[in-house]
Amino acid sequence: MRLIDSHCHFDAAAFDADRAQAHARALAAGVAAQVVPAVAAAGWPKLKAVCAEFAGAYPAYGLHPMFLASHRQAHLHELRDWIARERPVAVGECGLDHFVQGLDHDAQLHYFDAQLHLAREFDLPVIVHARRAVDAVIAAIRRIGGLRGVVHSFSGSAEQAAQLHKLGFLLGIGGPVTYERANRLRGLVAAMPLDQLLLETDAPDQPGVDQRGERNEPAHLAKVLEVVAELRGMPLADVAAATTANAELLFGLSGWSRRTAGVTRAARSTRPV
Repeated sequence: MRLIDSHCHFDAAAFDADRAQAHARALAAGVAAQVVPAVAAAGWPKLKAVCAEFAGAYPAYGLHPMFLASHRQAHLHELRDWIARERPVAVGECGLDHFVQGLDHDAQLHYFDAQLHLAREFDLPVIVHARRAVDAVIAAIRRIGGLRGVVHSFSGSAEQAAQLHKLGFLLGIGGPVTYERANRLRGLVAAMPLDQLLLETDAPDQPGVDQRGERNEPAHLAKVLEVVAELRGMPLADVAAATTANAELLFGLSGWSRRTAGVTRAARSTRPV
């Protein structure tokens, strides 16, 4: 079975000591690809380097709402340049967080709206963080329009999930679904349309029940698959095939190497000799 971790912060410092080994464990567990979203402008160069080094790691560039204090207006202009030059698979991680105290809601929305506009301009999916802010995220997506993407680590209601489906947004499901007490999430996962489902780890965060209190990593996606398949009463292989196809379609992974190769050739052709 071939799996795609649709949301993994593989560039995080938590992997600096054993990133190669973690990558090997992921491959051994069937995780052939990872989408690696950024959180702040300062981390974009490292994220680019990590994705260049490890096969199957695909970059996304954005400004995360929880890192609001580090964001500057100039970073939005820089983000546009990064997207135009690097041709990532998505814009993000971006969004709204109404759970953490002290994060200015208006400032969050300013950066979120700007990144949604960039996603529409470059015809890229958007990777959305929505913690206690799903309705506000839906309103922003509707207001700007012409978007597609994923709300990662979804924890909303069935009604919100249905609204997002109509808007062209998938839902990322990770470690939280492995906990038996997550009744609402488990019920949602059992009933949601399969074409709206993506598997993720959010590593190194959000470990599943088997890794409670430990660092999460992409190899643990296999446990998420196991629980989702059990909840839906489906064979593992069927859920793996469907969620992998969903990720490949949303992020355009099959054509990403060709796109970036074209950018590289064009850049080389303009270099002075």
